[in-house]
Amino acid sequence: MPPMSKKALIFANGDRNDGPMVRRALTAAGDALIVAADGGARVAQAFGYRVAVIVGDMDSLTGEELDAVLANGAEALRHPPEKDATDLELALNVVAERGIDWIRIIGGVGDRIDQTLGNIYLLALPLLAGRDVRLMAGKQETRLLHPGEHHISGTAGDTISLIPLGGAVQGIITDGLYYPLKDEPLLFGPARGISNVMTGDAATVTFRDGLLLLVHTVGRA
Repeated sequence: MPPMSKKALIFANGDRNDGPMVRRALTAAGDALIVAADGGARVAQAFGYRVAVIVGDMDSLTGEELDAVLANGAEALRHPPEKDATDLELALNVVAERGIDWIRIIGGVGDRIDQTLGNIYLLALPLLAGRDVRLMAGKQETRLLHPGEHHISGTAGDTISLIPLGGAVQGIITDGLYYPLKDEPLLFGPARGISNVMTGDAATVTFRDGLLLLVHTVGRA
């Protein structure tokens, strides 16, 4: 088993989607544990990372590709093809079970909207509550917020979208955004929370009930 780390990079089997938010995550990762969700090993290798743990049914890699990953010392956690969880979900389970609280997912967005939505919904897994988990793609970062106060670091002009997940979100108060919310709800369906704008290099979002997706885009979207 690889040595314990406080951080993890999980590479999923989607598009590479390189960009400023991805690079920000890679820079902050330091000596993070490198985990591949099956074919995500190719994405990891494209960024120059050696996989420490590979998880899944191994149906997205050729035999030669898998042999090369294992020859480089990766720990393989194999699962049968007929399973109830996606490879990315299995990888998230592994990382959480190892006590890692800082998790960045790369390659989680691709040309299948069902897979992309499923990957975003994985942020709501109960075992991820209280952990800093973010899905990175190009110039965007997506994270799931639970009730409380949350801080956003960026640059004036960055685009912030707040999207209710699973129902209405109540009591939202924002600071540092051009279009403020003052103890107001965002309802599941209407697009009121899309395309707000940071007025400085920091903003806050506070709310009392519900689940809120925060999508942070570098610059004006």
